[in-house]
Amino acid sequence: MELHMDMMDSPCGLDVSLKVIGGKWKPLILYHLQGGPARFSQVKQRVVGISEKVLIQQLRELVAMNVLIRRDHQRVPPMVDYALTPFGETLVETLRPLCEWGTQNRARVAATLASASSQP
Repeated sequence: MELHMDMMDSPCGLDVSLKVIGGKWKPLILYHLQGGPARFSQVKQRVVGISEKVLIQQLRELVAMNVLIRRDHQRVPPMVDYALTPFGETLVETLRPLCEWGTQNRARVAATLASASSQP
């Protein structure tokens, strides 16, 4: 994951934020980890529709950005879980208003999308 230096000169940090959480799955992964650590299988179950390959990739990227920590409990059978770092917790705080906005506007957005798809 490359972060260009010109991103640091922008007056708005959205480019940096989107570099960290960009894509369809990362915000959902973070949302589902805000309640505490979870094992890979639990995250996969909570994030409906994500493939195992993509989940592995997204988790690795979030760990690399110090948003998540991967903890290997060094036991048999193997047990690994993922948890938010303090840095990641600050990011999740910023996602909560987006979650609330989406919840409040779900029907409106669905109606708009349905209307747009029914037009020739």
